[in-house]
Amino acid sequence: MKLYWIKTHWIIKKLFSEFIWDKTNTKNTVYLTFDDGPIPEVTLWVLEKLKEYNAKATFFCIGDNIDKNPAVFKKIEDDSHGIGNHTYNHLNGWKTKNKTYLDNIKKCEEKLQHSLKKKKKLQSKLFRPPYGKLKIAQSRAIRQLGYKIIMWDILSADFDPSISKEKCLENVLTNIKSGSIIVFHDSVKASNNLEYALPKTLEYLKQNNFTCGIL
Repeated sequence: MKLYWIKTHWIIKKLFSEFIWDKTNTKNTVYLTFDDGPIPEVTLWVLEKLKEYNAKATFFCIGDNIDKNPAVFKKIEDDSHGIGNHTYNHLNGWKTKNKTYLDNIKKCEEKLQHSLKKKKKLQSKLFRPPYGKLKIAQSRAIRQLGYKIIMWDILSADFDPSISKEKCLENVLTNIKSGSIIVFHDSVKASNNLEYALPKTLEYLKQNNFTCGIL
């Protein structure tokens, strides 16, 4: 039994309106996002597919993965994609003490800033909580640090090995609308579903005159 929503319910968006769930616009723009990288096995493939379709995305990076794969992180920056903070160790906010959680976010931010080729500040401080799990006090403190907390309108569920690759694609295509923030994962766990669903999603977006924007 799955314990997640594919399409975030409007009530959830209203109850947690301090989070960003989508970005309303009149330009037929959607926002592809990728969590958990960078890793060479998957992230580099994602970057090639995005380039093939002239599409931009936002990558929510784990600090430890940046440490392990600096060249892959550099490629994300070189390709002019958006970059966000996904904690240093992919921590579950519900299971982590507030100070430990915030220190982990700060550690990831330090790694992001140090790793940026041009040594410039990120244009916008974006944070996505791993698993989408965050305590109220953590949320307040993160926003006080100047972060926008980015959630999602559509969860592809590519991470779920119990669903088929066709279902993963269906999750996305049946829910896309202008302004949607869509979650994929550039992780080994998600790669089977991702390698099927991402190219077909990009083709669908192209054929239906959607633009892929950066958050």
